[in-house]
Order: sequence, then structure tokens, then C-alpha cells
Amino acid sequence: MKCSNCGFENKDKAKFCTKCGNSLIVKPTESVPAKSNNSKYLIIGLIAIIIILIATIGYFALNTNSDSVVSNENSQNADSQNNVQSVGESDNEANEESDSAKTTTVSSSKTSTTTQSDSKEWVSIGSYSGKGSGSETINVPEGKIMVKLSAYPIKNYATNHLYVTGSNGESGGVDWGSKSAVETRSDSFTYTSSSEEIFTIDYYETVNWEVEFFRYQ
Repeated sequence: MKCSNCGFENKDKAKFCTKCGNSLIVKPTESVPAKSNNSKYLIIGLIAIIIILIATIGYFALNTNSDSVVSNENSQNADSQNNVQSVGESDNEANEESDSAKTTTVSSSKTSTTTQSDSKEWVSIGSYSGKGSGSETINVPEGKIMVKLSAYPIKNYATNHLYVTGSNGESGGVDWGSKSAVETRSDSFTYTSSSEEIFTIDYYETVNWEVEFFRYQ
């Protein structure tokens, strides 16, 4: 076997050169270039896949953003329309409230007028009282008049009484029979007159009596 280093011919089974000591074992051919080429192809493939993935993600991202923009624009348009409608409704409500306020004002003025017309009340214009037996004459002015009277008898005689009689024929009173309970009795009446009236208060055998005149004014 010829030495690759010095060219000396050695035996076929020799492992080292007898002259220079170089190894005569033939090393297998390394396939490094092939592996290197395969690695290059693999790297190129991975890069291509990554580029495709990035392009795909970018495409979907752009579409999503554009959809979001369109959705936002639609939302803004809808909000604008709602705002316009709300402004219109607010104006209508304001007009309705204004009309309602006008109506309320009118109603209030009517109520005020009614209240003023109904603000009259019964006012005392004279009060008279006494006891025993006798009579009195009273001048009562014109208007709507109410008379209230009450009396308590000494005993339950058949003639115990308190009578109030007017020149216009209006009258009222209380009396007790011989079998009536000895207690206070009351009466009242109203009338309307356009002129002054004269009333007579007649009382008999009373412990106390009272007559009061009221006018509606």
C-alpha cells in the first residue's frame, strides 16, 4: 500500500507507513457539503414559512382594523343621529313643558279666582245672653244671616221657652213641656235679606240663654 505522505510502498495489511509512520487507514469520505446543503434548504424553507405566516397575520390584522374602523364610523353615525333625535325630542319636550306650564298657569289663575270668590266665611255680628224672663229687640243688618240660640230652663214648666222672631217672618226657638228633661236645648236658622231686619228675643223662666247672629261675608 503506497503511503500518501512519502510515497513508500508498504504491505497491503500495514496500518502505518514503515518509512514515515503516516497512517495508512483510509478515512471514509465525509458528506459535510451535502448536510450543509440540506441545512441551507431547511433554513430557506423555514424563512419562507415565516414570511407566509407574517403576511397572513398582517392581512387578517388589516382586515380586522378596517372592519373596526367601519364599525366605529357606523357607531359614530348612529350616535350622531341619536343625538340629533335627542335634541329634537328635547326641544319637543321643552315645548310641551312650556305649554304645560302655560296651562298650569291658566289653571292656577282660575283656581286663585275661585278661591277668592269662595273665601267668604260666617262672621259673628252680635251675641246676646241673659236669664230669667223678658224680651229684647235687636236690629240685624242686611245680608245672608245665620241665627244660633240655646237656653237652660229653671224647671220643666210647660211655658219655659226661648223664641227669636224677625220682622221678615223668620223665627226659631226652644221650649220644654211639663214632662221634658231639664236640659240645655239649641236651635238655628238662616235667611237672606236685602234690608235691615228687627228681631225680638223672648225668653221665660230660664237659668241662662244665648243668641248669636252671624253674617256670611
